[in-house]
Amino acid sequence: MSLREMSQLFYQIKLLDQKITQLFEHVTGFSLTRYEMVMEISQNNGCSQNRLQEHLQIDSAAVTRHLKVLEEKGYVTRKRNPENNREVLVHLTDKARKSIEKCHEHQTLLQKAIDESFTQSDLHQTVDLLRKLDDSLNTITEE
Repeated sequence: MSLREMSQLFYQIKLLDQKITQLFEHVTGFSLTRYEMVMEISQNNGCSQNRLQEHLQIDSAAVTRHLKVLEEKGYVTRKRNPENNREVLVHLTDKARKSIEKCHEHQTLLQKAIDESFTQSDLHQTVDLLRKLDDSLNTITEE
């Protein structure tokens, strides 16, 4: 594959990422990152900011910025862990739980668009190929 072909592939992925991000936020009201944060907090009945950082693979400043927005919207509360004052624990509010329910109601719009274009096999193959690409790129950055 030539450098030009790689550039075209990566640029297409970039454009698709932008489109997916905008569509997801339009349909759910959450950015992909904030939705993942909210779901991680929900599935663990609260968690630390460090856990969110590890789960999302983003730096601590980015986690703090996202949580600040979620806190301002009334979706999360942050409190110091009484057992370890250096750790900040994050919990969902009732407002966040209701918003998650609404997101799942709107899921059918996204699901319909995907189901009309892809089989389950197509989706699994796409995920596998993206993971393979990610693994290949990780070996380059580790060298």
